[in-house]
Amino acid sequence: MCQVERAIIMAAGKGTRMRPITNSIPKPLVKIHDIPMIEGIINQLHQQGIFEIYVVVGYLKEQFNYLEDKYENLHLIDNPYYDTCNNISSLYVARNHLKNVIILDGDQIINNTQILSKEFKYSGYNCIYKQEIHNEWMLKLEDGFVTSCSRTGGQDGWQLYSVSRWNEEDGKKLKKHLEIEFEEKKNTDIYWDDVALFCYPNEYQLSIKEMNEGDILEIDSFDELCSIDETYLNWGK
Repeated sequence: MCQVERAIIMAAGKGTRMRPITNSIPKPLVKIHDIPMIEGIINQLHQQGIFEIYVVVGYLKEQFNYLEDKYENLHLIDNPYYDTCNNISSLYVARNHLKNVIILDGDQIINNTQILSKEFKYSGYNCIYKQEIHNEWMLKLEDGFVTSCSRTGGQDGWQLYSVSRWNEEDGKKLKKHLEIEFEEKKNTDIYWDDVALFCYPNEYQLSIKEMNEGDILEIDSFDELCSIDETYLNWGK
């Protein structure tokens, strides 16, 4: 059994689908009921005993500076490529911390803190089983291990969410593969998840951590934000 020792939080993107509010505020710093989404995640990581945290920033990065003062052992990592590359660049700049790590996005709401627990047996993603998945990443399993991934969904599979754990061995491989794809192949337009799931699937033995519907809430638009926190209905007026 492995234990998470550190966390990498992805927070460099522009959050364009949640404009207009993200024109002036990075999406992870948007408040839900007065608490920035990323701070909700940080506090829940602390509840699980995970205190070594790296936050990858890019868009409006100066707004994140207060986090280093507020939270001990939290470190910001600048992603200078955020505006020209996909999110492979964010994990690339944080690649030296890929050892017994949990990786997650900073712009989601965790409704069940237990899904961030430290204990894990195999590297892999938090997932929810669904009979039918539309336009989302879906994993197929055999004997508990991932055998394939679809970017567009399908029938009877496990929907992938942006919480994953990587042990020391797989973290070393992921670091090496990130360097090959980003530095050597200049493959900068892919998601970092593509590296293990599509570029080098035979070099990883990935499993899943099962979740229930509602454990994670992803906010993809300003309308969805308003439906969760009605104080935004009059935002900007």
